[in-house]
Amino acid sequence: MLDSIPTIYIAAVAILLGFGGLIWSADRFVAGAAAFALNFGLAPMLIGLTIVSLGTSAPEVLVSLNASLDGSGDIAIGNAIGSNIANVGLVLAITALVARIPVQKHILKDELPILVLITLLAGWFLRDATLSRSEGWILALALIPALAYMVWSKSHDLSAKEMEQEQEGVEPMAIGAAIFWFSFGLILLILSAKILIWGAQTTAIHFSVSPLIIGLTVLAIGTSLPELAASVVSALKGHHDIALGNIIGSNIFNLLAVMSIPGIIAPLTYDSTVFSRDYLYMLGLTLLLVVFVVYALLSRNKLSPNKKPGFGRVAGSILLISYAAYIYILYQNSVSA
Repeated sequence: MLDSIPTIYIAAVAILLGFGGLIWSADRFVAGAAAFALNFGLAPMLIGLTIVSLGTSAPEVLVSLNASLDGSGDIAIGNAIGSNIANVGLVLAITALVARIPVQKHILKDELPILVLITLLAGWFLRDATLSRSEGWILALALIPALAYMVWSKSHDLSAKEMEQEQEGVEPMAIGAAIFWFSFGLILLILSAKILIWGAQTTAIHFSVSPLIIGLTVLAIGTSLPELAASVVSALKGHHDIALGNIIGSNIFNLLAVMSIPGIIAPLTYDSTVFSRDYLYMLGLTLLLVVFVVYALLSRNKLSPNKKPGFGRVAGSILLISYAAYIYILYQNSVSA
């Protein structure tokens, strides 16, 4: 029966099913994560930076691993960089359009400097259009101290008042229920993303798109959908620090874990435009995020006492326009190739 149905139609159904699964599973995943944090007295930002960001980055890891084992390391590189671009230019942009994202000083002091340093380190390795096994291992091993520092800093930086504010609006759950919904939501999140990625990739191949472009766009957007779903749902539920912490943590994880996989498994050489076009665009969006955070903190004196510093629709619009411009550049390059 299925053999008589054109593959492109099956792919379209997979995209719809995957998207629906992402939305529902993200709701349960975020609810479980926030309740888990509440039960153990942990800050939602800490959960966002570690468990949620690592969990929602699992699709990127799976894609990178499979692509590297199949000898398509350029897809893995494109997926890591493209996912980071999509996380800031698409996921964070849409989240900011949906709900204003508050910014706390520790974001600028702790998380963003780590992200910028790791982004610069990745650029140093990517500049010569090759990724060696030693460079892959350096990136992978750097994940341990990076996460350890963020966990340590969050344990010391948040005051009791900030902890109480972050825990407001969290759906109360027994520890068993929180673990169940967190685990079940994560599994379904990954499966939904995998179904959607297959549908999107099949559609792209049907229209003869190059592997690198597939990694930078279709797979990058597809594997960023868990971050999008989790971040938007977090923002709507009022867990703003999970939304922002998830993006920062996921981008760090993508550069250190996802991008390192092809280097470790099979060192590769790739197109020089990966650095001159894609990496530099990723770096530019990362620095733009820093600018928004700095501006939000500098403007806090102009706000009412009950309003936290942050950014919303204006910043979200700028990021979204920047991402649309990047997609247009990729389209123009693919047409002229």
